[in-house]
Amino acid sequence: MLPKDYSPELYPSLLKAKIDEIWPAFEALGAPTPDIFPSPIHSFRMRAEFRVWHEGDALDFVMFDPTEPKKPIVIEDFPFASEPIRQLLALLRAALQIDHELRYRLFQIELLSTLSGDLLITLIYHRRLDDSWEQAALKLSNNLGVKVVGRSKGQKVILSEDWVNETLYVNAEYYHFKQPEQAFIQPNASVNQAMLSWAVKQIPASDTDLLELYCGIGNFTIPLSANYRRVLATEVSKVATRAAVDNLDLNGVTNVAFARLSAEEMTQALTGTRAFRRLASLEHALPTYDFDTIFVDPPRAGLDRATLELTKGFKNILYISCNPLTLLDNMADICGTHTITSVGFFDQFPYTKHLECGVYFTQRKGMKQLSEVQIDCALKSTLSQWRREDDFICRDFEFDDFITAWGFMNKVALIAEKEDHHPNWYNVYNRVSIKLSTHDASGLTEKDLRLAAAIDHCLR
Repeated sequence: MLPKDYSPELYPSLLKAKIDEIWPAFEALGAPTPDIFPSPIHSFRMRAEFRVWHEGDALDFVMFDPTEPKKPIVIEDFPFASEPIRQLLALLRAALQIDHELRYRLFQIELLSTLSGDLLITLIYHRRLDDSWEQAALKLSNNLGVKVVGRSKGQKVILSEDWVNETLYVNAEYYHFKQPEQAFIQPNASVNQAMLSWAVKQIPASDTDLLELYCGIGNFTIPLSANYRRVLATEVSKVATRAAVDNLDLNGVTNVAFARLSAEEMTQALTGTRAFRRLASLEHALPTYDFDTIFVDPPRAGLDRATLELTKGFKNILYISCNPLTLLDNMADICGTHTITSVGFFDQFPYTKHLECGVYFTQRKGMKQLSEVQIDCALKSTLSQWRREDDFICRDFEFDDFITAWGFMNKVALIAEKEDHHPNWYNVYNRVSIKLSTHDASGLTEKDLRLAAAIDHCLR
């Protein structure tokens, strides 16, 4: 966003226009009327970054228009930024202007603020930072009352802390977060509070467990944890994972475990296709979790195919997306097994075409076909003696004699009658072959997995 994009008088119509553009595609998938959460019209961005432009003795903070990439736009005020950032800009520019040590080969500044009033400046250089720089930066920090971090290639100098402290108000509760300068942070704190409140309200309290992919610093994890017995959350960034652990302590949350895995790796772990030593330290082993809800907040590319198949196996799905197009693509697939219960549109990025979306899905009632990931997971774990043949799972049994084989078949017959689910089977003397599938669903369902497990139990 450039200063020229700031049009507060047009904000309501701009928000309506971008919702009107995407809503027909949501409606076509059966989405109910969305909840809409607008942004404050100014001072909404908690972070900002600017290039530093040196022209003789002058020093300015600048941005560039992609249509004129070589023409710097001097930033006197940035109305999108939070009030603490706006108030700091002139003071920071004046301080850098007169201090050779701080301005020498200064390339870029990054500013991170919070609703709580905390503020951090990151100064980025094309040179090595030494003791003289540290002394000058410490003076700057004290004079402006802000935290200062210096960075150059292969170097990071932290004078006090490299994070800000935030407090968010969500459904009449306060939550506290440590937000590192090099971790992803929701840029619009006011809208973030609205997103968190909406997400918590979608999910009733449960004695089951939640799986969260792409958890970041625990922004959603911590408020959602109150609704579940346990939460297992994954994140690939070391910086974010460390902050997430600290944030559990800040909020007194004890039912969350973090695993530093990508979404693709967690899918492999849950399907049994790969073991990870990073999961060995979990207080509760992965098989002991009783997941019925998954929360995903993927990057702009959306869910990869394997993670999408995994997601469809959950009873409830809460999906937050920063890209409506990839969300809609994933939704078309998910709607084959789930119903859209609620939709939220969150204007994280006013005056742009971008829109944050939230969708809550619930699994349709009745037997549904299992996903390929679910079938694969079962055959590699609890039903390892069974094999896949087209739309069936199959197993061959061999007994000492015909009487024993017949006795086994009698046991299976009683179980099948009780379950109202009957196998295809074949018997020759002491051998029995069983094939399971759900004909009404034209494929494999939970009924087949339950009956297969019960048949295996007959052998014990």
